[in-house]
Amino acid sequence: MSEQMMSTKSTMSTGRLLYQCFKYLIYAALTYNVYAFFVEEWAAFHHTFGGELTSASQLIEAFTATIDTAAWVLLLYLFEAETFLMSDARVKRYKVILIAVKAVCYAFIVYSCWGYISKALYLLNTSPFEIANTCSLIGQNFSIMTDLDEYTTLTAESCGAIANSNLLQINGTSIIAPELTFADAIKLAAIDVINAATWVVIVIALEVDVRLQLANKLTDHGMRVGYVIKGVLYATLFACAAYWGFYGDFLDFWDSFLWLLGFFMIELNIFKWHEEVKEEKEALAAS
Repeated sequence: MSEQMMSTKSTMSTGRLLYQCFKYLIYAALTYNVYAFFVEEWAAFHHTFGGELTSASQLIEAFTATIDTAAWVLLLYLFEAETFLMSDARVKRYKVILIAVKAVCYAFIVYSCWGYISKALYLLNTSPFEIANTCSLIGQNFSIMTDLDEYTTLTAESCGAIANSNLLQINGTSIIAPELTFADAIKLAAIDVINAATWVVIVIALEVDVRLQLANKLTDHGMRVGYVIKGVLYATLFACAAYWGFYGDFLDFWDSFLWLLGFFMIELNIFKWHEEVKEEKEALAAS
């Protein structure tokens, strides 16, 4: 082997190593976001549910982002195992186990999607709140919604800030906020719904790709059609991320951006997997 060829091979190996390190750094960051969302929703939980849960549906509604993200992280690792870490033979051998675990993840993801819908409906369930002196409510466990999933206890300082605003109250709760705050929060909740529903469609498309590839039925034409469909879906997710970046929570924007990168890695895994299988078939046909 010439020195030039050895140098090229070494450069390629270094490039692959750096790529793998970058990929797993993205996965690690997504795993950390499970904790970050839990901290945020735990703080909101004490305002929205008074720190108490009475049903499983309330658990989903209170910790939608945490549960959703945890299920997605596990699903991401399973896709990584199927499309990169495990051989085709091993994937087929453990097919039942993999599908069973992924089915649990899908159940949580769909349920969490419903959680986002429930949260949007929760914010729409309001009525005008009229009171002569907002500060008279201090000490009565009233909370002010400052943003989606962000609340603060009513104090002398905060009541003054909303004293001249048209207020709304979430029915059946002690949460109040100006109309404009509710309008902004509802827009963000709607983006959450669109984002969650789009991801459900994408993961179905990825699952189809994996099953077809394992059965050696994923054609080049099928790949191209998939790229067009998923291109539209990923563009929708990017638009949601951009909206969060300008009007929402930085954590939501950062989380969405990382997920786009993470699943781009899975898409690359499937592409490389498909190309490797195709090359093996062509080599066998030529021999």
